[in-house]
Amino acid sequence: MSKLLNEAPTKAPQTFLNFPFVKNFDDFSADIAILGVPFGMAYSVDGMANDQSLAPDHIRNWSTKTEIDMTLNNYDFDLGGTLLDGKDLNVVDCGNARASLTDPLAHYENAEAIARTAFSANSVLITLGGDHGVPIPIMKALEVLDKEITLIHIDAHLDWRDEINGEKNGYSSVIRRASELPHIKAIHQIGMRGIGSAQTQEVQDAIAHGCKITTAYQLHDKGMDDVLASIPDGGTYYLTIDADGIDPTIMPAVLAQTAGGLNWVQLHKLIHGLVNKGRVVGMDLVEITPSCDVGNISMIHAERLLCNFIGATVRAGYYD
Repeated sequence: MSKLLNEAPTKAPQTFLNFPFVKNFDDFSADIAILGVPFGMAYSVDGMANDQSLAPDHIRNWSTKTEIDMTLNNYDFDLGGTLLDGKDLNVVDCGNARASLTDPLAHYENAEAIARTAFSANSVLITLGGDHGVPIPIMKALEVLDKEITLIHIDAHLDWRDEINGEKNGYSSVIRRASELPHIKAIHQIGMRGIGSAQTQEVQDAIAHGCKITTAYQLHDKGMDDVLASIPDGGTYYLTIDADGIDPTIMPAVLAQTAGGLNWVQLHKLIHGLVNKGRVVGMDLVEITPSCDVGNISMIHAERLLCNFIGATVRAGYYD
């Protein structure tokens, strides 16, 4: 593969939890792969490089080397053991999808190429955004699995806009674009609340498509166990998490802080429950805005979420 698809993260320790950095994708092999996609497709000039584009490296770099060693080697009560449970697994960091000053589509194309390589190698792919447009090329790449994918979407917002300012692949359109993919067969949207970009027509379109929409208030009333029970067992799942779907008391580093989101206990139950229902082939965490964080609260919960996902897949026997 001669085309340069990625670039190294910045600063030490550079990669997520100091896992090895992949420089090229010839003969790619990994149990778990981490990919940063800093940029979505902007709706305006000032949105081309917003603060969310710093999030992938910020998530990677906020922990010290000592904290990373503890995360990898100490007993984790969230998991019932160490992160990788003593197993010799191949976890790699694919760096960040390379962008181009002269080709505004290059970073999406590069992200899709890397994701196709990872999914073809049967790797579980964790993508760090960037805004919520970032999963669009990742979900397109799921095609290589030749499976029916159930999409699980955590967000305050519906994200069913067809376009904004002529751009159809931005952060408000991610679920509509997913609905158009033939391999995405069911969509569960969890955590909707407040006011976003959705208009009445978009809500009607989502319902007409067959989306299972659970508002944040319905979730709090019914509980995560009930929501998980509504998702069929034995499926192939992809999980996309917009950080503003999480309550701002534990995830303040977002642009659209909206009261009433998912709390940590609900997130923990979602991650472990979903991983054990079938196979989660990938997940993304997007829309973190580092400059809005308060005392690293968002980074603590982002790291915990990602580590719980990794540890849960290990314990579910994904790599045995």
